[in-house]
Amino acid sequence: MKSKILPRKFFCRDCLEVAPELVGKLIVRTDDSGNKITLRITETEAYRGEEDTACHASKGRTARTEILYGKAGYLYVYLCYGMHSLMNVVTGEEEMPQAVLFRACKIYDGPGKLTKALGVDRSFNGQPLFGNPRICIRDDGYRPEIITLPRVGINYATPYYRDINWRFADKSERK
Repeated sequence: MKSKILPRKFFCRDCLEVAPELVGKLIVRTDDSGNKITLRITETEAYRGEEDTACHASKGRTARTEILYGKAGYLYVYLCYGMHSLMNVVTGEEEMPQAVLFRACKIYDGPGKLTKALGVDRSFNGQPLFGNPRICIRDDGYRPEIITLPRVGINYATPYYRDINWRFADKSERK
């Protein structure tokens, strides 16, 4: 099957629908020289609204989180621990802040390693994942078996949101 770029409407759904469906898709990054890096997504995490104490929007609307309140299909890239750019895609309806974190790909087992391998930094914040010559998500028909797990790295969240199974992974990639 030939792969196709995911359209904006794919992301215009709740993050709990989009996150598991992104697992198995391909991130394609084209650098300034025209070289392509293609990686298969193996793990994602959903962050859903101001009530989700692990979501950046839980502290309310700020300059940093403004993108989460915007249109679906745009990247939310932020700096974590002062050194790692982490890449998310905004999902759902406008004014309902939510996003999906790209947590891992086949050979990169962490969100910081993934963005570094792709050459994604905060300059990508606010960029669309559709109609973008620099980065997109493609579907080549691969459909892995998905397992759910608790999210990680969010010890600041309340126990309910810290322990909820909103991490989605390709079962065949779990050791």
